[in-house]
Amino acid sequence: MTPRQDDIDALERAVMQEANDDVKQVLADARAKADRLIHESEAQSSSEVAEILQRARREVDAMRSHTIAAAQLDAQHLRLRRREEVLERVFGTARDELASITRWPDYTQILRGLIREGASYIGADRIVVHADPETSLLLTESFTADITGETNVSLAIGERLTKGTGVVLETPDRHRRYDNTFETRLTRMQDGLRPLVYRILMGDTP
Repeated sequence: MTPRQDDIDALERAVMQEANDDVKQVLADARAKADRLIHESEAQSSSEVAEILQRARREVDAMRSHTIAAAQLDAQHLRLRRREEVLERVFGTARDELASITRWPDYTQILRGLIREGASYIGADRIVVHADPETSLLLTESFTADITGETNVSLAIGERLTKGTGVVLETPDRHRRYDNTFETRLTRMQDGLRPLVYRILMGDTP
């Protein structure tokens, strides 16, 4: 081989070596870039997964809070409904017992109070008194005369009541009227009595 040929071969080897080195560097750079992209992708994926999980947890917490709140509201409504049912039974039983008041030993005094209260409310000089059949038996001339003496109100006995126990008072022209039957009195008092009755039923006596 001639010296010139040796020089050419050496040059070729040098070029090839340099080319190989460039290829290796390119491959190394590419591999490094690929690794970096992979890590970045993994980090991004982990971040996205973490965000998704966090969002899911928030949604689950919100759903749980909503479910608990809804359950509490339902429980409150149920308690209120049960309370109303109990109170209605109590007041219903009380209404059933009202007719027996006319047989109480002090009913005559109670009747006086009913008539005086109604007369005071109406505020007229003459009043017609309507009463249930049992109460009507107590409205004698002497009884009404005593009340007239106490109140300066002239009392006349009207038709008997077909519903209710107690008395209904009105002016002769019927322009003013006051229902003082026990059923109506209970209805007027019922809203105010409900909390007290419920506390008594629950054992929380005042």
